[in-house]
Amino acid sequence: QVQLVESGGGSSPAGGSLRVSCVASADITFYCMGWFRQAPGKEREVVATIGRGGGTTYADSVNGRFTVDRDNAMRTLTLDMNSLRPEDTAIYYCAARGPWCGGAVYQRRDDYNFWGQGTQVTVSP
Repeated sequence: QVQLVESGGGSSPAGGSLRVSCVASADITFYCMGWFRQAPGKEREVVATIGRGGGTTYADSVNGRFTVDRDNAMRTLTLDMNSLRPEDTAIYYCAARGPWCGGAVYQRRDDYNFWGQGTQVTVSP
């Protein structure tokens, strides 16, 4: 069982940058990790994923603007968000699939069994 706690986020004008972070309560070396977001009235959607080996995937809407990274020694997952747009406004959730994850790419909400409480990101026009 791992607990995830997000931090960071906040508010930014369009074109700005923010970082959201996630700290895990246990070793995440063999977990697959991901960031999801949920805007008001919309379904939760994948933003970025990072596998055990560091391979990454991004939603088309954020590709080239967002960067996901992990530091297993610090049990931390980060999402750097640049060139923010108002449509990036959402609650951002850290997610983990484990305690052991295979080499496949996991991009569905149901693929992840541990979730953080979420952190708000608001981008103004």
